[in-house]
Amino acid sequence: MPSAAKKRSAALKKASIDSSVSSGSEETSTTASDKATAAKLHKRSRSGCFTCRLRRKKCDEKHPSCSACVNLCVSCEYKRPMWWANADLRKHHKEVIKQKIKQTKMNERNASIPGMVEPPNRRPSMTALSPTSPEYEFGRPVFAEPVEMFPAHMSNPALPQPVYGPYGPYEIDVKTERQTYINDVPLRHDSTSSTFSTFAPPQLNAPLPTFPGEEFFHEDYFPQPAGALPGIDPALADQSLAQTYAMLQANIPVSDHDRPLLDHFIHNVLRMIFPVLEAHQRGHIRAQAILQALETNKCYLHCCLSVAAIHLKTTEGFVGEQIDHDIMRHRFDAVSQLCLALGEDTQHEEILDATLAMIFFHCSVGPADDYLPDIPWFDHFQAASNLVNRLGLPNAVTTCGNQLMLPPFSMTLTSWIDILGSTIHGKTPEFAHTYRSKHLTGSSSGLRELMGCDDRVMYLISEITCLDALKGEGRVDEMSVCSHVSALGRQLEFTEPADQTLESPFCHATGILRPEILTKNMTNVFRIAARIYLCSLVPGFDRNQPSNLNLVTAVATAMHYIPAGQDGFDRSLVWPLLIAGVFSAPSSPFRTVLADRAAALGDHAELGSFGRMYRVLQEVWRVSDDPVDTFCTVKENSESVSPVKVEGSASPQPNGDEWVQPQIHWRDVLKQNGWNYLLI
Repeated sequence: MPSAAKKRSAALKKASIDSSVSSGSEETSTTASDKATAAKLHKRSRSGCFTCRLRRKKCDEKHPSCSACVNLCVSCEYKRPMWWANADLRKHHKEVIKQKIKQTKMNERNASIPGMVEPPNRRPSMTALSPTSPEYEFGRPVFAEPVEMFPAHMSNPALPQPVYGPYGPYEIDVKTERQTYINDVPLRHDSTSSTFSTFAPPQLNAPLPTFPGEEFFHEDYFPQPAGALPGIDPALADQSLAQTYAMLQANIPVSDHDRPLLDHFIHNVLRMIFPVLEAHQRGHIRAQAILQALETNKCYLHCCLSVAAIHLKTTEGFVGEQIDHDIMRHRFDAVSQLCLALGEDTQHEEILDATLAMIFFHCSVGPADDYLPDIPWFDHFQAASNLVNRLGLPNAVTTCGNQLMLPPFSMTLTSWIDILGSTIHGKTPEFAHTYRSKHLTGSSSGLRELMGCDDRVMYLISEITCLDALKGEGRVDEMSVCSHVSALGRQLEFTEPADQTLESPFCHATGILRPEILTKNMTNVFRIAARIYLCSLVPGFDRNQPSNLNLVTAVATAMHYIPAGQDGFDRSLVWPLLIAGVFSAPSSPFRTVLADRAAALGDHAELGSFGRMYRVLQEVWRVSDDPVDTFCTVKENSESVSPVKVEGSASPQPNGDEWVQPQIHWRDVLKQNGWNYLLI
């Protein structure tokens, strides 16, 4: 028996992992069979099922399902699945796997509790052939993988020392090497070796090396600091931004004359396009996608260069024919490239991205009084909606049967423009049926992470707009309008969170922005504005009604929980500020709050949708707060100015010593001034 124990101990020691031989010792020659075995192991370390790759676990590559997937009751994918190519879908699939593993472990713990009723046909020795086999649930071994009884955040209780018998410990040699590169130049090389003993056998399920496209997993658990860029080590984030940006934009084809425009777009415009997305730690991924589009999509590139020239003109004070020439040159080149691509009827996704960029980027930085000729945004959106239908994006998620899967980013951006843009024109959204179906099934469109408002509230805004369009066309009577208003009001109540308390989105201890609290506060602002918009459809609505005054005041109160200033999120709340503003009374505290926040924005208050929204509100207030003088002015200049639409009365007629105050619709103010604004 002692000799057998010694042989077993020697065999176990021989099987231990030797990561690196100590310096000074000579390496023995390797036979051909050893080389073949090593090559096979190296090859297998780079392969495995895509589920194990997603989890970064060692895969034994058994077919049709590996042991890890069988034990955890998850699907085993050896063929490259559809969700692997999309970072968002891969992240969602990882969450689904985590929930499945958690449920599996919970079921196993419940099965081990005395008194639990076990299935009558349970056969522990049976091995499931696939995750879809009927015996699969009852045929997997219990705790096939190591289970962490006490996580790191819990204190471990005092456990008795294990008895290992006559077996000796495993000796493991580990050699760690680290080398630092900057611009492909090696700067530092560190190498450390250590040997330790353990009674536990070597772990054979070590994580696989990182596969291309999996870098976003690292960002989920180790978020980069502010200002860090995609593909850049956070340790290098404190270097000058000019150097890091130069590394990313080196491959973008642009002339020397347009190079300053490209630099300005990347340095100043790119970071202000999707502020809510940046807060959710996915903005850097979107920035990387934009940089890649600049390299491969000429139409997209010319659109961004035109937007950069517009931003330079409005922020840096660039005036003259040259800057206007650059704006129009790139605007013309973008449209020309777009028409050329449409004529070839190819690369529909690239055309859609460029078309949406023409709409949204100009909406983000354009001035309120742009006198240069341009195509209206709704004409661009008509082309974009046609491309969306041709690509089948509205049904891309619903057909797969997964309600939690997010649609492509282009569809999310299209939904944002479609829903809120339709409220500006009072027309039914282009994809209203899709939003209605998603609302009924509880599907997400990714709007919450992109623009800050919960998807359910956005779906209801689409429904309110449909009711507004039907009312404007005279297709519903007053009783039907009141009935629909009541039903939609109850639906808005269902979207309210259990805890309706508002709090600062910044952590009190660290001062770090909490994106979940931010989107909760922003959704609250959108929800109140949606209710104001809904109530305005009721026949006989008056902005001076106590209920409306309370709602507008609630918006002003909720704005105190939204960060203000140039680094704030006021530019992401243009639509709710517009709705609350057009129905605010002259003495409403909302107007004071809005003026203070516009002052905090400084010069940026005159740019993009926010500047246009504030310009519209000032004109609406001018014609609404003093209706008698406005009506007289319109009466005297009836030949040059089209008459305004008056709700509630045909015209302000004297009633004794008082005048009946007309309610001028804000859409008519837009039409009178020829403002084709997209206020989102």
